[in-house]
This record gives sequence, structure tokens and C-alpha cells, in this order.
Amino acid sequence: MPTIEVTDLKDDDFLLDVREDDEWRAGHAAGALHIPLSDFVARYGELTDAAPQDGRVHVICRSGGRSAQVTMYLGQQGIDAVNVDGGMQVWAAAGRPVVDEQGQPGLVL
Repeated sequence: MPTIEVTDLKDDDFLLDVREDDEWRAGHAAGALHIPLSDFVARYGELTDAAPQDGRVHVICRSGGRSAQVTMYLGQQGIDAVNVDGGMQVWAAAGRPVVDEQGQPGLVL
């Protein structure tokens, strides 16, 4: 399955966060689209509406397990998707910004 390192992500890369609502509220990457894994199939249309037509979807969760499942599913749907290796834990450790729902500094649960 295709993966990408957090350090290889560009600021304008499309990011899909598949963590659950409580994790998202505590802290997420600004600008990411949030569709929890538990709702993903039902809310799939939100991704196809928001994702760049010919761009890549970078899928992230806390550590890489849930996002790997979604990355495989998207690949089966013919979407160019990659799993962000290490997830939000590595994102935060790399010094990338994490914000809460109010746009204030957040944390990764």
C-alpha cells in the first residue's frame, strides 16, 4: 500500500482525517477534511465532493492503522490515495501545527 512520510507532505496537499469525533475535536491538521472511519462508507460522497479531481488523497489517523484501511478502500475505488505513515502522532512530533475546533492549539489523543 502506498505511504508517505509526514515530512514529505506539502502545505497544500489534500488531507483526509479518519479519526473519531473526540480525537478530531482535541486536535487536527488545519484544513483537513474529517470523515470518521466509523462513518466513512456512508459519508463517502463528502470526500468525492471535496477532493481534488486529479489530485492525491493523503489519509491520516492517529498512528496509521485506520488510515491504512481507508487508503486500501479508496484504491479499490480508483482514487489515488496514500497512507500518512505514523499518523497524527508523527505529524505533531514533527512540529506540524495541530488545532482544535476553535482554531486554538490542540493536541493529539
